[in-house]
Amino acid sequence: MTYIVLDCGDDDGWRTVARENKGPDLQRSITLLWSGRAPGRRGPRPQLSVERIAQAAVRIADANGLDAVSMQRVAAELGYSTMSLYNHVPSKDLLLEVTADVAAGQPPELDEVGDTRRAVRQWVGALWAGFQTRPWLLGVPLGHAPVGPNQLAWLDRLLRPLLAAGLVGGEARAAALHLTAIVRGLAQISLDMTGGHQGDDGFPHGEAELARAVADLLDPQSYPALAAVHAAEAAEAAGGYEGVDEDGLVPELAFGVDRFLDGVEAWIARSRQV
Repeated sequence: MTYIVLDCGDDDGWRTVARENKGPDLQRSITLLWSGRAPGRRGPRPQLSVERIAQAAVRIADANGLDAVSMQRVAAELGYSTMSLYNHVPSKDLLLEVTADVAAGQPPELDEVGDTRRAVRQWVGALWAGFQTRPWLLGVPLGHAPVGPNQLAWLDRLLRPLLAAGLVGGEARAAALHLTAIVRGLAQISLDMTGGHQGDDGFPHGEAELARAVADLLDPQSYPALAAVHAAEAAEAAGGYEGVDEDGLVPELAFGVDRFLDGVEAWIARSRQV
């Protein structure tokens, strides 16, 4: 990890002074992420806390994007000096890490009455919705596996139906990792495509407009597979094909998650026969 100290000459208030460790300072992350959550504390809460700082950073990111989050901006939002914030959050990397955990919020309640597929789909739909609401979360660097209370709660909530389905130990964790990667990857692709294609008015082109533009370029002789896919998608759209299903999954996401779960179910069935 790059260790950072205050340098008032920098626009963002940060100056790299040493590279003592190439890996993330996990213990420092844990200390900040769980700050104020230890049981048994009494007395008035401090006026300034890690959680308040993170909540202010979330508000800034929601309004202006992740690039707008800086120690100076957060300090101004809270009415404190920049130096005061350093007593609670000593680096920008850690600020972003805590902010991401606070922004993640609590995971959804799932239907856990023996229907693993439905429970997993509900979890996926909630995570997808979170990325659509706060796309800036996709830009927060991932220095290590999640260790914050909210992100661990999301992982725990997904592991429950996977364990109930028959996966054990590392199998369940691996399945959870792949499901998260499916959602995160598709959300990132969607964000990149939407943000990268804008009209003269500055607004993103709609998917239908982009599809029509690409379809006009597809010669069935040169691109037979793409032409066939575009024709099928056009027919589905004309037939009133639903864009989001009952669990909040768009078609591309639903297909990937369902086929992944098909594989998990087949693996469990084969394992039980051995």
